[in-house]
This record gives sequence, C-alpha cells and structure tokens, in this order.
Amino acid sequence: MDGSSAFGQRALGAQPYRSVLAAECAPRSPQRPSLAAIEPEDLLSLFDETAGAVAGALSELEDWGPAGTRPGQHRSDILADGAAVTALLDAGLGVCSEESGLHRKDRPIIVVVDPLDGSTNAAQGLGWYATSLCAVDERGALAALVRNLVSGESYTAVRGGGAYRDGSPIRPSAASELSEAVVGLSGCPPRHLGWRQFRALGASALDLCAVADGRLDGFVDFAAHCPWDYLGAMLVCREAGARIEDAAGRDLTTTDPGALRTVLAAAGETLLTELRAALDR
Repeated sequence: MDGSSAFGQRALGAQPYRSVLAAECAPRSPQRPSLAAIEPEDLLSLFDETAGAVAGALSELEDWGPAGTRPGQHRSDILADGAAVTALLDAGLGVCSEESGLHRKDRPIIVVVDPLDGSTNAAQGLGWYATSLCAVDERGALAALVRNLVSGESYTAVRGGGAYRDGSPIRPSAASELSEAVVGLSGCPPRHLGWRQFRALGASALDLCAVADGRLDGFVDFAAHCPWDYLGAMLVCREAGARIEDAAGRDLTTTDPGALRTVLAAAGETLLTELRAALDR
C-alpha cells in the first residue's frame, strides 16, 4: 500500500493502524449450538467472529511494540490473545494458544490458535500478519480459518470439504521443478537450495496459505515451529491439494504446546520430493 493508506500512516508512525475488519467484524453474541452438536460450519462461524474480535481489539492499540514479558512477545500478542481465548472458551472449546498455553484440555475439541501470527511484522508496520485457528478433535484437524488482518482476506478449510479464499475454491500451482519454483522461507537457509527465487515474508500461516492458493510454490522451515504456527494453514494446504509434512516424518497434528515441527510444503509431490532431496544434500 502507498503512504496515504491507513497502513502507510501507521508504518510512518502517524495514526495507529485500524484493521479493515474492525467495523464489520465486531464481536457478536448469537445463539450457539451445544458443543455435542457442533458442526464444522459452526466452527468456521465462530472463528470468523473470533478473528473479528481480535481485529477490533487491535484497532484501538497504539503501542504495538515489545511487551517486556518474554522475548518476542508484543503488546499486540497479549491483547489479541485475550480477545481470542475468551471467545473460544465461552463457546465451550478447549484452547491451545501461543501466548497463554493450554486451556481446558478436557474438552473434546481443542482450538489451536495463534492470535497474531507475524507480530514482528505488525510492530514494524509490515502488512503481512494474521489470526490462525484450527479445531482439532479425536480424528485430527477438523476446521480452520486463517485471516490476513491487513487485507481481511480469509482462508477456510473443513476436513474433507476443500479449501477456500474468501469463499472461492483454491488450488496450488502446477510447479513441479525446484529450479522454477518461488519458495517461502522461515529462518535462514545454510545455502542456496536450487530454487528460482525465495521469499522470507515473516508469517508462517500466511506463507503456507500462499502455497495452498498458488502464490508460492513451496515453503521450507529452517526454524522449528509450534503447532499454532502452522496447523490452520496445514488443513488449508491439504484440502487445497498441496503437500505438507514434517521434515522428520512426525505427525503435524498435535495440541501439545511444547511440540516442535519442521514444516515443508509444496504444490505437489514431485516438488516436495525435490525439496527434501535438496535439504539432504
């Protein structure tokens, strides 16, 4: 965006950024189904409200900088966490949050949430950050939403139901050769791995969704991540038809806040195989 936009003003230190979602996604209190009868579509509606609550809370924040609580935690993280966790617990769900850990692990559905993925980007005025939510039941990832808090663009997926961006179906690119691929990175690669170009964008959930919809051809994680960083986007990728896995072969789906995974994603199996081989060289 240019310097005259709301985002441009915040980046230049003028008025604080007000999310495009704040006005239209203010918290609401509809009648909710019981947890025993909750459907994936009900979860997506709840996630939409939750992302709206986060956006509304952040729209009033003036200081997006470090909170002074622990390394890497920003004031925006704490505010976003309060809005998201409250909404999810009030709906009868368990929560595994980056900022506040595991809540009500006895509940049959646990929502793994990164209330503000890319908080450093947000603090620096870089417009690539999101809220990511993924509901996990006894069978695995059930429903997910990843919302870009700058553009308002939303990725959604339901187990067995496909993946969508703002209601339209998405598919990965047709890229099959690493030498022709544009690859998203998290962390610093030890060497050039043979891609055509790379991008280090700073918000793993959005980076992985960009693989799902074909804007990136692949993604390589050079710094292990916790489940809230990737789970929502994992379901989006799988339902879109992209390939995604842990580099060490571990199950990506977990609600353990201490679990670490090294994520690889690609438009298809051929490109994923090339990425694996490049990492092993």
